[in-house]
Amino acid sequence: MKATHDDKTFILTGRYWSGIFPVEELPKQLAFYRGQRAKFPKAKGTYDATIEALEKPANEIGL
Repeated sequence: MKATHDDKTFILTGRYWSGIFPVEELPKQLAFYRGQRAKFPKAKGTYDATIEALEKPANEIGL
């Protein structure tokens, strides 16, 4: 999983898909994936790569 950003958008790229989102949505996306990891502990790491990818631009932007 990879996330990149500019001033207005961030791009989340997975193995088979990608999405472009407004940078304002980054905290919401991060909260969603953290919530999924908490709700579904049996998924064992399924959401970790996405969370890690989203944390990088969030920290760079200062969110």
